[in-house]
Amino acid sequence: MPAAHLPFSRNEYSRRLTKVRRSMEERGVDVLFVEDPSNMAWLTGYDGWSFYVHQGVIVFHDADPIWWGRGQDANGAIRTVWMSDDRVIGYADNFVQSTVRHPMQDLASILREKGYANKRIGLELENYYFSAKAYLVLKEELPQAEFIDATALVNWQRGVKSDEEIAFMRKAARIVENMIDGVMERVEPGRPKNEVVAEIYGDAIRGVDGAWGDYAAIVPLLPSGTDAAAPHLTWDGRPFQKGEATFFEIAGCYRRYHVPFCRTLYLGKPPQEMLDAEKALVEGLEAGLEAARPGRPAGEVAKALFGALERAGIKKDSRCGYPIGISYPPDWGERTISFRKEEETILESGMTFHFMPGLWMENWGLEITESILIRESGPAECLCDRPRKLYVKD
Repeated sequence: MPAAHLPFSRNEYSRRLTKVRRSMEERGVDVLFVEDPSNMAWLTGYDGWSFYVHQGVIVFHDADPIWWGRGQDANGAIRTVWMSDDRVIGYADNFVQSTVRHPMQDLASILREKGYANKRIGLELENYYFSAKAYLVLKEELPQAEFIDATALVNWQRGVKSDEEIAFMRKAARIVENMIDGVMERVEPGRPKNEVVAEIYGDAIRGVDGAWGDYAAIVPLLPSGTDAAAPHLTWDGRPFQKGEATFFEIAGCYRRYHVPFCRTLYLGKPPQEMLDAEKALVEGLEAGLEAARPGRPAGEVAKALFGALERAGIKKDSRCGYPIGISYPPDWGERTISFRKEEETILESGMTFHFMPGLWMENWGLEITESILIRESGPAECLCDRPRKLYVKD
């Protein structure tokens, strides 16, 4: 029987499946195999820490999807997906990390049985969870099939959020606001970083106002001083020090829906170059929010930001934003639109982004970001409500 406590209504899952099937038809895909756990969850409700082994969802045009994965994870699928139990298929455990057989042999047998051995099969080829070996085994097992690169086919259908999804993201926003408040209260010179990270995780998982916290797809990032010139360092046991800035890149997460939020804290008196950068960054953020309107190309957001930075003599050539929503490790982005000058994708009401204009200079870093919702009209809405500034403890 279907899961008793689905995160979304059956109508919501039906809406999603219809969108994916329409895209499959447009691209000539007869059957789609989805291995990205975010896409699996978005389509079926499946939620489990099993993405370290091969698993996926098979999407048909004329039948309910099939969840396919390791046999011992089938019970988890039965308890989390909206489909009936007969649409859950587990493979034998001797396929797991074997040197003499591969799970894709089992998947191929299902596709043969269903009549797709000589059809056009869509695969997420550019994906963290689908290996080169998996592709080679499928090609060997199904030599008459035509394999179509369906990378991000489902991801693109996730871009415009439903009211149900936005409600989840608003809960995640409340969680991350509480997390950043805790950071600013607790960080002091001499306090070891790992102790603060423990408190960050505590706030993240406890949640707020009846909204329990889920684990985020990315761990807290909080480099200090010259290390903050590197955007993706985590933490160690060294203490925070006076005379250094630390940016905190964290996210609230509710039922797998993420709202990232970044702020920077300086212990002591900030140097003038950082204060100048703060002014330009905030000006650019506000210009980008004004540009983030439905019907406009996404690149307009980047142009607005970069214009403010360039006027202050700051050069930035990396993207400054990406779509967010449901996600699993190792990334909380949707991997479709990027806020870059050349991005021509048109913004639509209901899209959600992490507007992320981080500055990583030679010897310091500064992150002041906003997670945003494209509204039906007017500038974007910020999902979080905290001061847009460089925090200072002198």
